[in-house]
Amino acid sequence: MAASPVSIFDSLDANSCQEMVSEICRMAGGTVRIERIVSLGQCSPPDFWYDQTEDEWVVLLTGQARLTVLDDQGRPTEVGLGPGGQVYLPAHCRHRVEWTTPDEPTVWLAVFATVPPEMCGNQTGAHRTGPLTD
Repeated sequence: MAASPVSIFDSLDANSCQEMVSEICRMAGGTVRIERIVSLGQCSPPDFWYDQTEDEWVVLLTGQARLTVLDDQGRPTEVGLGPGGQVYLPAHCRHRVEWTTPDEPTVWLAVFATVPPEMCGNQTGAHRTGPLTD
C-alpha cells in the first residue's frame, strides 16, 4: 500500500536548537534507509568523526554545509555543499560536519545502504562530490 504524499520540506522548525533526523523509509529488505536531516547551525562535536558501517550518499536540498572527509591515508579534504551539492561516502570513510547555515534550515537527503562485501569493488575510502556526471 502506498503512503500518502508529503513534502520533504514539511515541518521545518527554524527555531530548533537540535538537529532533526527523520527516517523516510527502508527498503530492499532493510538494507537501504533514506533519512531527512535538518540542521540549523549544528556541527559535529570537537574530535568526533563519523565512521559508519553503511555506504552513504547525501544531497543538500537547502542551506549550506561544510564537511571534512579523510582519505585512505588520513589526509583531510574540505567539502563545501550548497543546494544540489552531493557527496558519496563509502562505509568507514571517516567524515565530520564542520558547519551548517545558522540562520536557515539546512535540509539533507541521506541514503544509507548496507552493501555485501562481494559488491564493494574498489570504492573503499573514496568520496565523490559535485555533479552526477564527471
